Amino acid sequence: MNSLRNSVRLVGNLGMDPEVKTFDSSKKVARMAIATNESYKNDKGEKITETQWHNLVIWGPQAQIAGDILKKGDEVAIEGKLANRNYTDKDGIKRYISEVIVHEFIKLGARN
Repeated sequence: MNSLRNSVRLVGNLGMDPEVKTFDSSKKVARMAIATNESYKNDKGEKITETQWHNLVIWGPQAQIAGDILKKGDEVAIEGKLANRNYTDKDGIKRYISEVIVHEFIKLGARN
């Protein structure tokens, strides 16, 4: 049960090409965003689709693979854990970010 404590699984479409960066120690990180959609009918019977955006972070060798094979619009399935961090921007305002640290991903297909 311990693996369920902080587990995220999502299927959606990439909203951008992965941005891959290499650090001095040759460690790599890829950042991208995935959109997930949920549809339902409102009181009037109209179909409503809500889109949620999720920030993804992939570390290590998988970061380079993601950069090589994933493109904006691709449908992907990811598994990882939720992480929160904060930073102070150039104006001195503290900003908070939630991200999914991806352990595994599968490219399912591309949007037409």
